[in-house]
Amino acid sequence: MSQGNPLSLHVPEPTGRPGCKTDFSYLHISKAGEVRRPPTDVGFGDTADLVSVLIRVLDDDGNAVGPWAPDISLDQMRFGLRTMMKTRIFDARMVIGQRQKKMSFYMTSLGEEAIGTGQSLALKDGDMCFPTYRQQSLLMAREYPMVDMICQLFSNERDPMKGRQLPVMYSVKEKGFFSISGNLATQMPQAVGWAMASAIKGDTKIASAWIGDGATAESDFHTALTFAHVYRAPCIINVVNNQWAISTFQAIAGGESVTFAARGVGSGIASLRVDGNDFLAVYSASCWAAERARNNLGPTLIEWVTYRAGPHSTSDDPSRYRPTDDWARFPLGDPIARLRQHLTKLGAWSDAENDRVQAELEAEVLAAQKEAEQYGTLADGRVPSAASMFEDVYKDMPEHLRRQRQQLGV
Repeated sequence: MSQGNPLSLHVPEPTGRPGCKTDFSYLHISKAGEVRRPPTDVGFGDTADLVSVLIRVLDDDGNAVGPWAPDISLDQMRFGLRTMMKTRIFDARMVIGQRQKKMSFYMTSLGEEAIGTGQSLALKDGDMCFPTYRQQSLLMAREYPMVDMICQLFSNERDPMKGRQLPVMYSVKEKGFFSISGNLATQMPQAVGWAMASAIKGDTKIASAWIGDGATAESDFHTALTFAHVYRAPCIINVVNNQWAISTFQAIAGGESVTFAARGVGSGIASLRVDGNDFLAVYSASCWAAERARNNLGPTLIEWVTYRAGPHSTSDDPSRYRPTDDWARFPLGDPIARLRQHLTKLGAWSDAENDRVQAELEAEVLAAQKEAEQYGTLADGRVPSAASMFEDVYKDMPEHLRRQRQQLGV
């Protein structure tokens, strides 16, 4: 009996490597304005065609076109542009701080600023975000003090987390920003559970969960999809497909022959695939998903197609696994430049104003850093009081810990 051909294992490969330009044709990009916009009460199966196209609003000339063009004011767009600019400036300044050894670690959201900023405008006070470590724009949009963010990065005496979290893993309950977990994907079932609890209580608040393309391979992600579908949890599930995990291409997580958005429809969840570098598309799709959640129509999964323009973290060197000019050649462009072009076309922005705002925001970030440095940095050797070890651990401190604290004299 013939043994047939030997079996072979398929191992996905990126379409670009150092010294070889990336072929971005795998992205399947739709023209701006050509993708239909279904009613919010659509069944999940009727979104099946939307997981393989790309919802876009801004065309190459900066015009807002098509059925997804949102009803948004100039003030909201101007706020969105300022927030994205501030986030990028903050990231750049913090990377310098890390290189100066003022903090141990940092992760930027370079190229992804529109995703958190745009969705933040579609959410309401009281809604809870369960983010990853690249949604600092959510906090920027909700105007959380940068001084507090920087103190967390420095793990100094004013660190809101008291040194118990890695830098960039913020937790701000009053701003609807759930504690970031370094154990990837654990935030997904937490978010769905929070949304279920809101529904059980008869509340009006919804949850928004965030995950990267790589972490969708974790079992927690699929567990969350099942619970969200079965109980019609009022939540938005955001898959940020920035093409790369730490050093593995998105195909390794299953994005080669099918989109990440398709996983939502396969789990019985209405799903969209959206240009994550188009601020107006982000805002519009987020409003659509939020409206579904608030009207008991169930969860929505959104795949945001974007690009991680910088390193995975300050510990990473992306030039070892991908072309150094990838971001410059990424076909969806720069989210800040695209919204700036649109506002300029509307007569609501100018080069002079851009220069003024850039300088103003740089000064604001620098002032916040200098204030935070007064409370200590990793470089100056100042160590917070040892008393913090004993606080916020037990409701009532056990006697043996009370004695130890007394012995330390703190």
